[in-house]
Amino acid sequence: MDQDGKQSRRGSKTHLVQGHEGEQLAVRHLKRLGYRIVCRNYRCPLGEIDIIARHRGVLVFVEVKSRRSGAFGSPKWAITPAKQRKLSQVAWYYLQKRDLTETNARFDVVTISRLHGSPHLEVIENAFESTY
Repeated sequence: MDQDGKQSRRGSKTHLVQGHEGEQLAVRHLKRLGYRIVCRNYRCPLGEIDIIARHRGVLVFVEVKSRRSGAFGSPKWAITPAKQRKLSQVAWYYLQKRDLTETNARFDVVTISRLHGSPHLEVIENAFESTY
């Protein structure tokens, strides 16, 4: 709920379904591009990462962002510095727990825009540097 007591879109069933559908589209797209999916919806006490994959010998932490309209701008702008820090912390947790701290890793973002009906996907490799 938001501060006015109204149901926020973020926690709504529609938002969750849209997120799941977006992740499904992203996984299929990433596989076509040669990514090997290691894990989906990795959760730990620090947060969640949508997709963890391997691509060309690199471990890739992938955030998926989608928009149904242009009202809030491009989905790629939703990865704020605060979100980048959170993703970095979760990634570091994952690497430490699996003794992979010496592994080459990067952060990619998959954006999904549905401005004209059918989805348009864009993969932004190395979208940001880790802040851990």
